[in-house]
Amino acid sequence: MFLYNTLTKKKEEFIPHSIDEVTMYTCGPTVYHYAHIGNLRTYISEDILEKALKYLGYNVKRCMNITDVGHNVGDSDEGEDKMTLASEREHKSALEIAKFYTDAFHKDCDKLNIKWPEIVSNATDNIDFYIKMIEKLLKEDYAYIADGNVYFDTSKFKNYYELSGRNPEELSVAVRSDIEVDTSKKNPFDFGLWFTNSKFNNQELQWDSPWGKGYPGWHIECSSIAIKNLGEYLDIHCGAEDAVFPHHTNEIAQSECYLGHKWCNYWVHLGFLNDKEGKMSKSKGEFLTVSLLEDKGYDPLAYRYLCLTSPYRKQLSFSYDILEGASNQYKKLKQRVLSLTDNGEYIEEDFNNYNNRFKECLSNDLNTSSAITVLFDLLKDNNISDRTKKLLVESFDKVLSLDLLEEVVVVDTELDSYIKEMIELRSTAKKNKDYNEADRIRNELLDKGIELIDTREGTTYKIK
Repeated sequence: MFLYNTLTKKKEEFIPHSIDEVTMYTCGPTVYHYAHIGNLRTYISEDILEKALKYLGYNVKRCMNITDVGHNVGDSDEGEDKMTLASEREHKSALEIAKFYTDAFHKDCDKLNIKWPEIVSNATDNIDFYIKMIEKLLKEDYAYIADGNVYFDTSKFKNYYELSGRNPEELSVAVRSDIEVDTSKKNPFDFGLWFTNSKFNNQELQWDSPWGKGYPGWHIECSSIAIKNLGEYLDIHCGAEDAVFPHHTNEIAQSECYLGHKWCNYWVHLGFLNDKEGKMSKSKGEFLTVSLLEDKGYDPLAYRYLCLTSPYRKQLSFSYDILEGASNQYKKLKQRVLSLTDNGEYIEEDFNNYNNRFKECLSNDLNTSSAITVLFDLLKDNNISDRTKKLLVESFDKVLSLDLLEEVVVVDTELDSYIKEMIELRSTAKKNKDYNEADRIRNELLDKGIELIDTREGTTYKIK
């Protein structure tokens, strides 16, 4: 397999540390709000990469963090923690916020057929390991204490700008309006490993440490969780393109200084999803969530299909017109697949020919758009039996994960009215705090193959 490596700025043959296992770390969400579809494009691409590696014969061990503390606004050491702001916004504790939005994120992943990694670790569950790493960095003079806080000294790591390709001059405070001066730091780009009350005294989540009661910096969390769960040598680290600097740059610095050797060989970064105003975010325009797309009548897998039609490293434009086009293509694709019969003889040579073409696309820097072209070529090939085609589609869908062979359930008007009536009855029961009745209604529908899905915008359903 060949992957574009941000570290070397070129496409390289992928050679894992071990023939037995590929270790893969993907930066998880900061669970202070719903994930928008721009966030989720990153997770779709990472999901495709993991499944493609497995399809090509690799054994993959993947880990993801859940950031429930330590991520400040703007990704810097300034401003409030995002979880604190969410607590104030919703009048709940930070851990209640984290639990709610982690569950919501998991549901979105399910809707998009994003496989939940086998290792998922909350930032708040790893405090002891952060302290262990920070103590060693202090002992070996890669970090220092100032005003009670612990900072990493970026001047001590000679390859600090290797990943981003930047330099200290272009990042200087004088030429960057988005950089704030922290007078506690020796250098502007030194970053916090541990903060105490000397810096943020309104932080809800705090722990005892050798440097005082406080909480970890955002960057130390990913390094610690990756090393703790995947070992000292990491094969692939993924994340959105805006994580290159400073987040992944800081991860490399602290990890390699802690370990004493190169940490990760391949850095894979995913392109933004842009709307007409630029990079999609939670702070502007219509907040585009999976639930909103569903409310507008779109199958979440139509959005997954849209993502697959574009190279993962390139920025993808989004509009409802573009999504509508992708949705129509996806529906036609499913109709064509579902029209296949079990007729004809299975021809192994035909299977292998198309399967090899599909693998070649995946091996070429995860070229999913070409892989979909192979799928369409297969369906149009009159020399291939339907039986062989169905087996190939089933095989391809292990990576594409578009539910191509799953029958579309059509809900008639009477059933839809019944379900909505039951949802209304359940809502009334919950308002009256009659939770036993609410659970009874949910279970009654579930027994009939109807799963209720609670969202911030209300309750929807799907037929199982």
